[in-house]
Amino acid sequence: MPPLDILIAEDNPKDFEFLDQLLQGLEVECRVERAHNGQVALDLALGRANPLVISDIQMPELNGIEFARELWQRQPTARIVFWSQYKDEMYVRALSKIVPPETVYGYILKSNTKERIASAIRTVLLDDQCWIDPEVRKVQGRAGHSQTALSDIEFEALLDIALGLTDNLIAQRRYLSRRGVQSRLNSLYNKLALDQDQFNSEKIGDAFNLRNRAVAVALRRGLLNAFELEHEEEEFQEWLKQFKKNRR
Repeated sequence: MPPLDILIAEDNPKDFEFLDQLLQGLEVECRVERAHNGQVALDLALGRANPLVISDIQMPELNGIEFARELWQRQPTARIVFWSQYKDEMYVRALSKIVPPETVYGYILKSNTKERIASAIRTVLLDDQCWIDPEVRKVQGRAGHSQTALSDIEFEALLDIALGLTDNLIAQRRYLSRRGVQSRLNSLYNKLALDQDQFNSEKIGDAFNLRNRAVAVALRRGLLNAFELEHEEEEFQEWLKQFKKNRR
């Protein structure tokens, strides 16, 4: 068997060294190249006929999901093993939207043993089969359940309140009426089961802030994380800049 050319997209030198040593222990010879951020990884992968990639999720320039989206749009047969310390529903949700039909990929958590990580990489890159971490499969099941999974507009509403936007600003940004904003928020609260999460006392209930509670529940469930909120903040600031310019 000819050597496998494997691209490792990983900004952490120690994690890269771990993977490099692991690959040298496989039963086939591996030629390894490192990309220290998502954009470099994309540039290198697009220069290959059938890219074989191991990619971190959180990286500078492009994160792992953005990198995979750009690569799969142009090379849908690329095989990617995502390896990450995160199993957030936010990532699982985003990934489910970008995987092309019949594409082989993997998702392994960094907390696994060396042997299990090697098995996942071997399954995807050598055996051409998908390998999804059992812990991630649990999150996939929750994210795909019709009674608990957020729709795109509900998830959009969650991002808006996590950024601290008022109803008025959400209405401006999303081209909605105030009533439309309230409708989205009520739908979000229902989906997060906040109506079942209230205290019995009406006096306490009156002081309950549904926006803050929704963000707290979403953080606990993995629907939000600081890394992605930083990205959303950048997009919001760009919109706000244009919005102010147009009002002059």
